[in-house]
Amino acid sequence: MSDFDWALPAVGMIGVWVLLGFCTVLLSTGISKIDPSLYESARIDGANWWEEFMSVTVPLLRNEIGVCLTVTVTAALAAFDIVYVTTAGGPGNATTVPGVEIYILAFTQQQIGLASALAVLLMLLVVLVVIPIQRLSREA
Repeated sequence: MSDFDWALPAVGMIGVWVLLGFCTVLLSTGISKIDPSLYESARIDGANWWEEFMSVTVPLLRNEIGVCLTVTVTAALAAFDIVYVTTAGGPGNATTVPGVEIYILAFTQQQIGLASALAVLLMLLVVLVVIPIQRLSREA
């Protein structure tokens, strides 16, 4: 974790590993609820595996995909715990994500106002990214 080039990708891989199980269980549950006769109908209509996947599986998993994307994007934008525990924003500032920067400003540098403003901006960014994901996952 002391290499500038690999610190952030390493933290990112930890984040992926943390959320992989949740999304896997969610998508597996969604797939198990799909009626097998829909796949059979697609095969009878001449669909190959890709067309089957895109016309049957993906539309029926739209809500589950939306939840996974929402949780993943929110966790990525508001990352603090994994980054702080593994690198505390270092080496240098290579892994200083907004959550760590807010913490440093508020509790190390005692700049509460600036930290609060940055936290509000981070919240607005999360909302601006999550709302389109939610709208896309609800459209049928």
